[in-house]
Amino acid sequence: MFLRLAAIAAVVACAVAAGPSRAGERLSLDDAFVRVLNTHPDLRLADSRVAILAAERERAALRPPLTAGAELENAFGSGTAAGLEAADLTLSLGSVLERGGKPAARLALAERRLDALAVEREARRLDLLAETARRYLAVAAAEQRRAIAGFDIAQRRQAVDAARRRLQAGASPRSVLLSAQAALARAELEQARAAQQSGAARQHLAALWGVRDPQFTIDANGLQRLPRLADLDTIADWLQDAPELRRFADERRIREARLQLARSEAVTDIDWQIGARRLGDGDDVGLVAGISIPLGSRSRAAPAIRGAQAELAALEIEREAGDLSLYATLVDAHGRYRSARLEAARLDDEIVPALERAAAATATAYRAGAASYLEWNQAQVETIAARRQRLDAAVDALRALIEIQRLTGRTFLDDTPSEALPANPDASVAAGLTQGDAR
Repeated sequence: MFLRLAAIAAVVACAVAAGPSRAGERLSLDDAFVRVLNTHPDLRLADSRVAILAAERERAALRPPLTAGAELENAFGSGTAAGLEAADLTLSLGSVLERGGKPAARLALAERRLDALAVEREARRLDLLAETARRYLAVAAAEQRRAIAGFDIAQRRQAVDAARRRLQAGASPRSVLLSAQAALARAELEQARAAQQSGAARQHLAALWGVRDPQFTIDANGLQRLPRLADLDTIADWLQDAPELRRFADERRIREARLQLARSEAVTDIDWQIGARRLGDGDDVGLVAGISIPLGSRSRAAPAIRGAQAELAALEIEREAGDLSLYATLVDAHGRYRSARLEAARLDDEIVPALERAAAATATAYRAGAASYLEWNQAQVETIAARRQRLDAAVDALRALIEIQRLTGRTFLDDTPSEALPANPDASVAAGLTQGDAR
């Protein structure tokens, strides 16, 4: 299986931190996953938010502070209040008595936000793993294109040798040899282009873990197998557990906590104060106490309550829209995978083998003088085109498979053994490109 997102946790648990790529190192897809998970800043940024939200939770759990006050009255006035000796000094201690469950509501909101961070991090992780798999697929595809070009070069050289011998024997004009040499040069150009694409794709992949001069190699045989996929209804059921939908459950709890906090604001808090006052012109001391209650708390809290209720109601619409969007994406990816897999299977079963037999027969006929170079060239062109078509189908299928697994966050392939398609007789020449995939 080309992408195994569900096994990443086990891979990471037993992996060590990844360092720079070593020259000639063979890099598997799981190795790339581990390196990205260990080094990519997106995941570290998500981890840093844990500390931020934990601090906010601690702040939400704090009670209103005590307020110490001192008040001096009847000092530096006129008459009997002309001096400091006649002043009244009051020392007090006060705070706010929160009512309506405000501390619990603040703490619940902070905790819900902290809980939602785990789902957000999981969604980021899946997106990052999917991007890694897509870039790894690009490297594998470039390697296979270079292998196809190598096969084309081999058959073009055979055509050049045959055309040269026929020219020397006087059985064909020099233009045939020149055409065969031009076709060989074009195949060599295609191989060089594929090599450049492979290098660029390798750098693009290594950039995910911060390496600028990658020296690793990969095993491109993942394109040879297209696994059997579960049916659409089964995958659609698993879609309900996708992180993109699970976040709505966390968001609902957050908005419910906000609504509860808004409702608690409608309950009036009580400011209280207690202290002692030293009366002027003597040493008499008296107790001072007081409370104050703000008026109109319910009317001031009403807009916030209505807004929180509207946000909670809108969440259901958002979830419905998200569900439809995810299902539409799943249907499209599932259809593309099955269509591309069918195309690759038919090419492996029928088209590529038939074209290769036709090219071999045309080559024999050309050497015997029973076929023209144009007929042989056309057979070679169609063979290479079919091989490239098979590669494009495999790449399209695997891109769709990556998208499906990103949406669901799990593997969902049938456990029954795969039936191998007939092996291509020239697979060794084509670097294993056209070996049968799994039906």
